[in-house]
Amino acid sequence: MSDRLFNATQLIGNALSIVSTISQLLSTFDINLDTSASFRRLLETSSEGGGGGGRRGKLLGANQNSGGQLKPNAVVAKDVSGQYKTIATALAAYPKNNKGRYIIYIKEGIYDEYITITKDQVNVFMYGDGSRKTMVTGKKSNTGGFPTFRTAFFRNRKWEQRNTLNLLKRKQRNKFAAIGDGFIAKSMGFQNTARAESYMSAFYNCRMNGYQDTLYVQAHRQFYRNCVVSGTIDFIFSDTSVVIQNSLVVRKPMDNQQNTVTAHGRTTTKEINGVVIQNCSIVPKDKLYPVRFQILTYLGHPWKEYYRAVIMESTLADFIQPARWLPWAGTFALDTCYFAEYASRGLGAITTKRVWYIHYHNHVSLVKHIKFHKGTSGTG
Repeated sequence: MSDRLFNATQLIGNALSIVSTISQLLSTFDINLDTSASFRRLLETSSEGGGGGGRRGKLLGANQNSGGQLKPNAVVAKDVSGQYKTIATALAAYPKNNKGRYIIYIKEGIYDEYITITKDQVNVFMYGDGSRKTMVTGKKSNTGGFPTFRTAFFRNRKWEQRNTLNLLKRKQRNKFAAIGDGFIAKSMGFQNTARAESYMSAFYNCRMNGYQDTLYVQAHRQFYRNCVVSGTIDFIFSDTSVVIQNSLVVRKPMDNQQNTVTAHGRTTTKEINGVVIQNCSIVPKDKLYPVRFQILTYLGHPWKEYYRAVIMESTLADFIQPARWLPWAGTFALDTCYFAEYASRGLGAITTKRVWYIHYHNHVSLVKHIKFHKGTSGTG
């Protein structure tokens, strides 16, 4: 138990490091996170419910969708009010050897285009008029000859070498790719689209709608706050360190399918990474709600041997299976994976029937072993 608690300490300490580092980065955009003493307590945000207007106002300021006092380098609009009519042309105007932030304001509209933020286009900040108003969308689906919708954020080179064919297929499916380091998106929506391999990226007040593997967190460190991520099978698919705060929504899958929220791919004990889902609302989407007890929904399963995930201080609806977590292939990874829950609420948070390999921490057993200090370092 002491070793597992130490692992939890490392993981959440690493998560806190992500929050602390990115908060400094975002302060230049009038997006401020509270990293004071009150914030240290389990990455606590504000007292309002997940995704609520009060929290959004505190996070993004009075003018949440305009980017505060930002002065954009480029304005994209469907009409004549912008400098550019497409996001791609605004990116093409990225100055060579640019030293500062390149800020793009994308006005309301549906932008159905293939977009790549290249490795040379670093520190790009895009913001829109709202996650339901400024949408980057794709039209590829199973019926068009493509596998289930995927939104793949972050891949690493080692994984690329092992999965070249699958990677090429993903490149064909995804219409938005962020490669340049330091990418930030705010007040935008991504539909059936997107991947990123940018280092230290952040997404605020964004919406990612997909089905299988909606959010593919493949490398580096990422932070998602005030975002709605909706999906079905493994819709948070990760191989690295990621912190997600606020809403998650589970959709109705195809026939004969079940839902799993997380699938993490940690392969060695030396990797100090994992998925931290904190202060989220894991609830069924409209079409799933009437049949939510007929379709099995689990919090996750071990994708790789040393899967690690923590779900903490979240609201879990009544459709979560009592066993909580789903085995992947027989007894694979059940002795080495690390699932943990802490201080969640709702009918789906009852833990009396959870599977034996789940670790439920009460206030004493977890907080006693985790020192929450501002700027706690991590190596994931």
